Amino acid sequence: MARQGRCSASLVVLASTLLVITISLHFKTTQAANFTVGDTSGWTFNTQSWADGKKFKVGDMLIFNYDPSLHDVATVDASSYDGCATSPNSTIYTSGKDTVKLKKGQNYFICSIPSHCDWGLKLAVNASS
Repeated sequence: MARQGRCSASLVVLASTLLVITISLHFKTTQAANFTVGDTSGWTFNTQSWADGKKFKVGDMLIFNYDPSLHDVATVDASSYDGCATSPNSTIYTSGKDTVKLKKGQNYFICSIPSHCDWGLKLAVNASS
């Protein structure tokens, strides 16, 4: 009987350990990721293709690094993105080191400085659940 008790206790410890490892791996894979827009170049002209091939999830953070005397970052809707204009619903960031959390679906960003968006300073990112 004593042997059976030790074996059962060992199985409980093993099962508990596996459960903790499984939960830890799950949380590790569901944590939000940070992406620096434009990588080392930062938020600047010709960053539209920066997102190509990257997989974004809801809650991931986009980090916009730029010279605030030259650019800003505005979150916009699809029509504002296409028209390169902000709306009253736009949020405009101006610190030069801005972090924006992605929401589900398309997320649109432009520079609101006149002509910058028209010259390609815009980004569309799709975040899945």
